[in-house]
Amino acid sequence: MLVSYKWLKEYVDLSDISPIELADKITKSGIEVEGVEVLNEGIKNVVIGYVVEREQHPNADKLNKCLVDVGEGDPIQIICGAPNVDKGQKVAVAKVGAVLPGNFKIKKAKLRGEESNGMICSLQELGIESKLVAKDYSEGIFVFPSDVEVGRNAMEYLQRDDAVLELGLTPNRADCLNMLGVAYEVAAVLGKEVTFPNVEYPQVQEKASDYVQVKVENKEDVPLYTAKIIKNVKIAPSPLWMQGRLMAAGIRPHNNVVDITNYILLEYGQPLHAFDYDRLGSKEIYVRRAAENEEIVTLDEAKRVLSQDNLLITNGETGIAVAGVMGGANSEVQADTTTVLLEAAYFNSGVIRKSSKVLNLRSEASARYEKGIDPNRVRAAAERAAQLLHLYAGGEVLEGEAAVDTLTAEPKAVAISLEKINKVLGTSLAVNEVTAIFTRLQFETTVENNIFTVIVPTRRNDITIEEDLTEEVARLYGYDNIPTTLPVGEAIPGALTEYQKKRRTVRKFLEGAGLYQAITYALTSEKKVQQFALDKRQPVRLSMPMSEERSLLRQSIIPQLLEVVKHNSARQNENLAVYETGVVFLANEGAEQELPEEREHVAGAITGLWSANLWQGEKKTVDFFVIKGVLEGLFEKLGVSNSISFERGELEGMHPGRTAKVLLGGEVIGFVGQVHPQIQNELDLKETYCFELNLSKLLAQKVADLHYTSIPRFPSVTRDIALVVDSGILAGDIQTIIVEAGGNLLKEVQVFDLYEGERMEEGKKSIAYSLKYFDPEQTLTDEMITKAHDKVLAAVKEKAGAVLRG
Repeated sequence: MLVSYKWLKEYVDLSDISPIELADKITKSGIEVEGVEVLNEGIKNVVIGYVVEREQHPNADKLNKCLVDVGEGDPIQIICGAPNVDKGQKVAVAKVGAVLPGNFKIKKAKLRGEESNGMICSLQELGIESKLVAKDYSEGIFVFPSDVEVGRNAMEYLQRDDAVLELGLTPNRADCLNMLGVAYEVAAVLGKEVTFPNVEYPQVQEKASDYVQVKVENKEDVPLYTAKIIKNVKIAPSPLWMQGRLMAAGIRPHNNVVDITNYILLEYGQPLHAFDYDRLGSKEIYVRRAAENEEIVTLDEAKRVLSQDNLLITNGETGIAVAGVMGGANSEVQADTTTVLLEAAYFNSGVIRKSSKVLNLRSEASARYEKGIDPNRVRAAAERAAQLLHLYAGGEVLEGEAAVDTLTAEPKAVAISLEKINKVLGTSLAVNEVTAIFTRLQFETTVENNIFTVIVPTRRNDITIEEDLTEEVARLYGYDNIPTTLPVGEAIPGALTEYQKKRRTVRKFLEGAGLYQAITYALTSEKKVQQFALDKRQPVRLSMPMSEERSLLRQSIIPQLLEVVKHNSARQNENLAVYETGVVFLANEGAEQELPEEREHVAGAITGLWSANLWQGEKKTVDFFVIKGVLEGLFEKLGVSNSISFERGELEGMHPGRTAKVLLGGEVIGFVGQVHPQIQNELDLKETYCFELNLSKLLAQKVADLHYTSIPRFPSVTRDIALVVDSGILAGDIQTIIVEAGGNLLKEVQVFDLYEGERMEEGKKSIAYSLKYFDPEQTLTDEMITKAHDKVLAAVKEKAGAVLRG
């Protein structure tokens, strides 16, 4: 909802508060003001000018040489290219030194040899959107009415010396979809009174009921329908102030009759429709459901095919409007219209919502009917429109109305105790403070034994229960004034659990390592459901799947991540690293009716270059040790490195020689390795490496408290050994033997070489290790090192049959 600050001032005294301050107070009261736009911001020195003379530019066919009186001495010469500029017009003139939107400064200039001392402006050049400019002035300059004063500020006449507040209304606050509703709200926030329009106008002796009869097929669809008749209407542009307010609210002006109905829509929130009485084709208005495939051409010149979901206004036979949505072209007010039938009705909001949806047509009117209008404002809006049609269209309003009225709209009574309000809000408000708040809202209130009985006006259809009244008290008392307290209890609500903290640590680490987070479907196909699964079980099938490709719950995340890699690779994004933390679903064996077991996993996939410094001629492609290193860093971060081990493993879909099982305390919790070349070919991928871990088990691992040690003051000693062992013995197994035998002095063990060649005995290989010894308390002697080192050599010989390579 766009709210004009100047217009709002007609209902509420805002002399002591600026638009920005008002926006802040409204936001703090519970309705967000999304922005404040000053319409004339940056624009200055634009005045009303009178075109004294106009003649063709001597050197240009499409330019005019104009002599313009701007109210300051002699007229000035301005060259204008607008096709509609002419002698005798009053126009907007940007004088020399003026500034227009976009910081466009007006200077003296020569155009094709003729001097130009300013600029005659179109509305678009004054910052008004093209879609809001009346069709007559959509091309060319804007021409003011003849009664405007030359030399005055043009922006004031156009109502652009204003600020517009954009309210971000939630669906329950339909009461603020109009200026009166906003006025009620602002008056309550500021503690001021609301001034309502004074509606008085003369009526002629003829009766509206003699001109038209109203019938309704279903009273539930249309509890109230009124029709007023206004004769001798003269179609003309609406007053300039009204056009300005409509444009500020985002509505394009048309003519005085249409503009008045739109003006009332904004002022009262009541949609109205004006029919050309002489084009109706009968003296009857009959409201019914449309027949299946019945057609109507609406005001936008589109042919609409209707159904029984659409409520139709007819002349007894032919449709003349889609009720609550849009009028028909066959009864449109046109330049020759003299008699207007003014419709004001209360339609069932559910019917209008469905009708609008079926037609895929949403209008300002339907938006208000859908959310609910004030039933007690229907007739008041029609009376206000009749007054304006008399004042600005010269209309003669016939006495009374033709109507069907079965509407019962009584205010609701809602009761709440003072104790309940204070308990929910944590306040200690007194009875008189709460009563004052309800009075500011203009809610009639009685109090007995600290229980408030509030009569809620029909304009506030969002208030139906105790909690609604509590919210009203809270927002007008001021959310900033509600006491701040800390939660009391064994657990503080809102805090992360240890598991959640660790999961965030996992995500942060993987993202820090260069992997992007992916979120993929938990649904998969028959072919992929058991691929890469750590625990294969009977697949869980959806009862109503979207498609066969999304018919089963996944048992592994890897297939979806490989689809992500494939998608990117096909678009030349060949260097990619992604991960996902998500749930896999495992059926409970023998219990088909039970929900599946959900386990949280973390998985990743990497392909292409891991790093590249091309200016140094360096690049590193992803291999097994890159992705294994990422996992080792993750385990280090989680503090579980000492419990983790890797073993050679085989898994369907993975490379048989480049896959390792990941063990936590001896239990397999996942795998890491290269995707099988056959699957890589099927997906058209280069070498791709992946991992998947049971995150639930990994994060449930208890971690010992962190112990810090001082930086060693004494030097370390490194010893390298090359061991000849059988080809079938794994380097990791030997490393485990070395670590166990090395004792407290052995701090690091690393493999740095592997040799299998022609100088090596068949069935044998040489593995070289680097061992680092040090003692934080003293300098190691040769004797101490030799003693520890001999234990290592003895252990590898005894347990692995290893001998030192000569």
